[in-house]
Amino acid sequence: MKKTDSRWDDTRRTEGSGNVFVDMDFDPAEAEVMQLRAEVMLRIEHLLREKGWTQAEAARRLGVTQPRISRLVKGRWEDFSLDMLLTLAARAGLHPKLRLAA
Repeated sequence: MKKTDSRWDDTRRTEGSGNVFVDMDFDPAEAEVMQLRAEVMLRIEHLLREKGWTQAEAARRLGVTQPRISRLVKGRWEDFSLDMLLTLAARAGLHPKLRLAA
């Protein structure tokens, strides 16, 4: 689409649901798990940055390979199960808790 295309002038906005995966038309149940995975990844990535760990050091401390840490830092949520992310979070010193709400 060229910037001269009139669609670039469309300023309408659609309110988000609070879950980008729902907004992208994923199944709502699957979108909840995807959202949880993304949130845990972000928390781990922030913690690694706070600690000043290199990817190699983070890999050694978390018991995974450096390429795995690279994928985590790049936000490749599809490469990680929620179980694995919770395990990495705990190894990093976070204390993951799961709460279910009706």
